[in-house]
Amino acid sequence: MKLSEVHRILRAEILVDAGKMDKDVEMAFGADLMSDILAMCQEQTLLLTGMTHIQVIRTAEVSDLAAIIFVRGKRPGPEIIALAEEIGIPLLLCKLTMYEASGLLFCAGLSGIHRDQEPHRRIKGGRKL
Repeated sequence: MKLSEVHRILRAEILVDAGKMDKDVEMAFGADLMSDILAMCQEQTLLLTGMTHIQVIRTAEVSDLAAIIFVRGKRPGPEIIALAEEIGIPLLLCKLTMYEASGLLFCAGLSGIHRDQEPHRRIKGGRKL
């Protein structure tokens, strides 16, 4: 599913498009705990979260996430948006709860991460975490 389709389904606001709204994403994951994101997310995963602090962007960069969607109408500060623009991570904001947003994307055909899948994260430069 393309990020532009995610944008349409969730009626989301684009905060940073990073020139990647035509990018395909194959799976999504919803979490409000950094440890869950680091343990479960695979490369190019779409993250749904209510966390709006700088570590979300840093984690997305290290984990090579496809994009971040802030749920529940949570708006990150200007420094978060500036960092996402700098490193090229698309940011979207939707007013739906994480449950509602995840359900809509799942019903539209976007797969989630399964607990039994081994994460395949890499630090930029090709080294495995």
